[in-house]
Amino acid sequence: MEKNFKRTLITTALPYANGPVHIGHLAGVYVPADIYARYLRQRGQDVVMVGGSDEHGVPITIKARAEGVTPQDIVDRYHTIIKDTMEELGISFDVYSRTTSDIHHRTASEFFRRLYDNGQFEQQTSMQPYDEQAGEFLADRYVTGTCPHCGSDRAYGDQCEACGTTLAATELINPRSSLTSAPVTMRETTHWYLPLNRWEDALRKWILEDHKEWKTNVYGQCKSWLDMGLQPRAVSRDLKWGVPVPVEGAEGKVLYVWFDAPIGYISNTKEILPDSWQTYWKDPETRIINFIGKDNIVFHCIVFPAMLMAYGDGFQLPDNVPANEFLNLEGDKISTSRNWAVWLHEYLRDFPGKQDVLRYVLTANAPETKDNDFTWADFQARNNNELVAVLGNFVNRATVLTKKYFDRQVPAPAELQDIDRQLMADVREARTRLEGNLDTFHFREALKDMMEIARLGNKYLQETEPWKVAKTDMERTATILYCALQLCADLSIAMEPFMPFSAARLTAMLGIEPLGWERLGEDNLVPVGTVIAEPELLFEKIDDDAIQAQLDRLARIKEENKIKNWHAEPQAEDVDFDTFMKADLRIGTVLECVKVPKADKLLRFLIDDGLEKRTIVSGIAKYYKPEELVGKQVCFIANLPPRKLKGITSQGMILSAENADGSLVVIGPTAPVVAGAQVK
Repeated sequence: MEKNFKRTLITTALPYANGPVHIGHLAGVYVPADIYARYLRQRGQDVVMVGGSDEHGVPITIKARAEGVTPQDIVDRYHTIIKDTMEELGISFDVYSRTTSDIHHRTASEFFRRLYDNGQFEQQTSMQPYDEQAGEFLADRYVTGTCPHCGSDRAYGDQCEACGTTLAATELINPRSSLTSAPVTMRETTHWYLPLNRWEDALRKWILEDHKEWKTNVYGQCKSWLDMGLQPRAVSRDLKWGVPVPVEGAEGKVLYVWFDAPIGYISNTKEILPDSWQTYWKDPETRIINFIGKDNIVFHCIVFPAMLMAYGDGFQLPDNVPANEFLNLEGDKISTSRNWAVWLHEYLRDFPGKQDVLRYVLTANAPETKDNDFTWADFQARNNNELVAVLGNFVNRATVLTKKYFDRQVPAPAELQDIDRQLMADVREARTRLEGNLDTFHFREALKDMMEIARLGNKYLQETEPWKVAKTDMERTATILYCALQLCADLSIAMEPFMPFSAARLTAMLGIEPLGWERLGEDNLVPVGTVIAEPELLFEKIDDDAIQAQLDRLARIKEENKIKNWHAEPQAEDVDFDTFMKADLRIGTVLECVKVPKADKLLRFLIDDGLEKRTIVSGIAKYYKPEELVGKQVCFIANLPPRKLKGITSQGMILSAENADGSLVVIGPTAPVVAGAQVK
């Protein structure tokens, strides 16, 4: 039997404050959490939603070093950007805080100390990478070297960026510190570990037996981890940036970010509810829901619950963890390091006033059980074909017709006909489906239920044709438009969790106050005699130029990544000296250069080779205008057998070098030489 709760605490994964947030964060965590929080508030429930920035850990320090600033400078900058972006997108946090706050440091320190004093940790000594020149231990990401798998000399101590293989710092060939370029040595260090295996049986029962209703992707990942057997996990590390380990003799050690960050949910709740926070964490009548992405499932379903079990003192475990999978962008994985993302602060700049369009599209494509894809073509199509042509169209027709026939005043209905009563019954059925999907975190299906109400409205107007009825029967016209306006009010209720800005505009247009969820499907939501506002479009079409601008931006990023991630081709097999000397490399002066007809890539050169004039055909027309090359000196192979290209006999090959983006650069001497000079 489902338990009734008095209140709900909603937590959202803490975004990492080393950069702004992107659509993957929004689709995976924040829009679903906000939909659910708004829905519960509409139902009059006691709900608190907490969030904040995760501001500790190695990536913060890496970015700070790269920019020559302090870690605090980095997190101050990005915390502000993230917080402002969330607010502008309508993510309705009751508190959005940060893990560098004093209250968080106190809470995290106290949490560690209680577990330490109660003997919940194991102390282990191991060998870790160390930079003798810098005088500090190195996180894996600060170790670079040669990958033992592909030979790339740009591998990190945790992963090779070239081949994608997960590594340990000790596996690298010739490991060096990225701080000083000094060779890495290994030094002994001691840390504290949380023995997850101690809580394995309790976690197995809590998840696998008591929460079979969890989403299959969450349940399955948890089962996989438990079946492999849990191992102790370090809760401290050697780093200068973070919450200091509150134990004597632990100087230079901080709490590992995975241990520190989830405690932020508790400290954030303390910050907003200093006198009653324990009610939301320790009262059995409180339901805790963690909204996260799939990369955080193990931390929120296994690690953090084990921490709470170890702490004791009545802390409640989450009732559900409705984690989403990943959202891709134009068929490719979103990557902050490659800048392959739609950054939310940039979206808000490029599409002002269209927060709800993005919320709608991300919900429609939510990666609820498997990875999904965001494309700009789909974004445009859903806006133009659904929000504009379906939802916006119905509201516009209902309000414009009311203005036309009743001077914007809600008319009094006559006796309802079967089609009117059926409309109301259909809305109530849609509400039942909508509630069922919202209650079970199926937000993508819930969005379809909301849109079904708009489709019912369009179908109703199409079948009743009030513009025709008005020619002969104004009483019937009044009834039809009365029903249509009530349906608009129903829509304003159903839209609010998904598109709060548009819902607020619609209620204002109808001349009413926001309505509670219990009113959805009721009669007389917009009372007779109410004067509605001047009709306006809820949504507007997005044109091709706006979409092309976004596609062009992504194309530029793709080209930039090619250059940034370019690696030289492996050296070819050795050749003996005598073989190499058979190639006659010379310098020639370009006398003429023209395009080859019907051949986009080819240029025909007339070269002065010091002995005579020779013709050479080269495939560099994409990168040079013919007139740019006349008079220049180029390097060419003189003793290749003649070859016909497009009917022209080519007597040699001009040498070019290929850039990372595929462009070609003709090779020539750095100072003038006599035509025909041999390259030695």
